[in-house]
Amino acid sequence: MEEQKLLIKKIIEGIQEKKGKKITTVDMTKIDSASAGHFIICEGNSTMQVSSIADSIREYVRENINIKPFGYDGYQNSQWIVIDYGDILVHVFLPEYREYYKLEQLWNDAKLTDIPDLE
Repeated sequence: MEEQKLLIKKIIEGIQEKKGKKITTVDMTKIDSASAGHFIICEGNSTMQVSSIADSIREYVRENINIKPFGYDGYQNSQWIVIDYGDILVHVFLPEYREYYKLEQLWNDAKLTDIPDLE
């Protein structure tokens, strides 16, 4: 469990490194049907920022705690990139795609934690 908390912390720092906004962690560990234990959701203002946030997460986590994702997808159009760390899935959205898919509401019985934006 401690390794998971550390990974979540480093993912968030990697997002903040590139000024990702509206970071929300979704704790689904108490939901039997959930596909993962945690979602970390954030957004960038442009496709370029979305892809640079995703790159930052992958590099920051690898450099700091030597964990590589199992996979990632979405770089083709960079509107929604998902990074798979097994029990933790990171979603980096353009704001309109985040609004459209509303992942936070899909798991309305999960524990949501909003991380304040860094200025």
